[in-house]
Amino acid sequence: MFRALLLEKADDDTISATVKELDESSLPDGDATVDVEYSTVNYKDGLAIVNGAPVVRSWPMVPGIDFVGVRQDTGARVVLNGWGVGESHWGGFAQKARVPSEWLVELPESISNLRAAAIGTAGFTAMLCVLALEQHDITPGSGPVLVTGAAGGVGSVAVAVLAKLGYEVHASTGRPEESDYLRSLGASEIVARDELTGAVRPLAKGRWIGAVDAVGGVTLANVLSMIKDSGCVAACGNAGGMDLPASVAPFILRGVTLAGVNSVTVPHDRRVIAWQRLARDLDVVKLDEMTTVVGLDDVVRVAHEILAGRVRGRVVVDVNA
Repeated sequence: MFRALLLEKADDDTISATVKELDESSLPDGDATVDVEYSTVNYKDGLAIVNGAPVVRSWPMVPGIDFVGVRQDTGARVVLNGWGVGESHWGGFAQKARVPSEWLVELPESISNLRAAAIGTAGFTAMLCVLALEQHDITPGSGPVLVTGAAGGVGSVAVAVLAKLGYEVHASTGRPEESDYLRSLGASEIVARDELTGAVRPLAKGRWIGAVDAVGGVTLANVLSMIKDSGCVAACGNAGGMDLPASVAPFILRGVTLAGVNSVTVPHDRRVIAWQRLARDLDVVKLDEMTTVVGLDDVVRVAHEILAGRVRGRVVVDVNA
């Protein structure tokens, strides 16, 4: 038997989220069973727990889009991000998980299980965004780089990694009380969210050579209009909406690149590279400072808080607490 947070939908479409004792025989198919130690609460987890649709595609569901633990058959320390866990395949808010072995990545020796969980899918996504900027020749000497939604999970890790690599980082947030926190992660300038939510111009004054955007919508459209010649925006979020009310002007007049970042179905070799880079390029002191640890019984509360924009940094779930 093991404990898990189980999402169930009644005939009237009412969703319940309850921590229950389940039998290991109820786990889904897969050739690797993992003794889970930690998961994290991501924005998508909040949507799954509070709203169900459109995140959850199969019922009942154990949410949690990532987890860290130990494989029962090999004893290897492993991490999983994406692949539909917590959506169509039971996820990480449980003491046990069973998945296809090819979904798992062995952790670098220098990253503890707790810190790997603190990085989680948000941190993994942030590193994929940094890699995308590098692939488009955005270097520390190229100019300032903006991070939107900077006080959230993706944003916090992106700020910390970019700052350690030597970039001039500007951090956008709608929470001015988080300014000191963002500066502690390495941001040199704080940009009010209001500066990026007004009417979108085809081209505005170029302010940044690159950006990591975790918001989408009008914010992304405004950011694109403010990117300098040959700049790049790595986009990974849609909290601000799925629409993009932008002009083609930044792309054809400034040669701006919009690089979409998908963390769900990334090939295994690229996952390994991202985790190796996180082991090297993320300041673990800053990671620890942005991390809060809660128990499995706290997940529903945190899910509501993350959707309300009240969560700073990373929230790790100790599934055995």
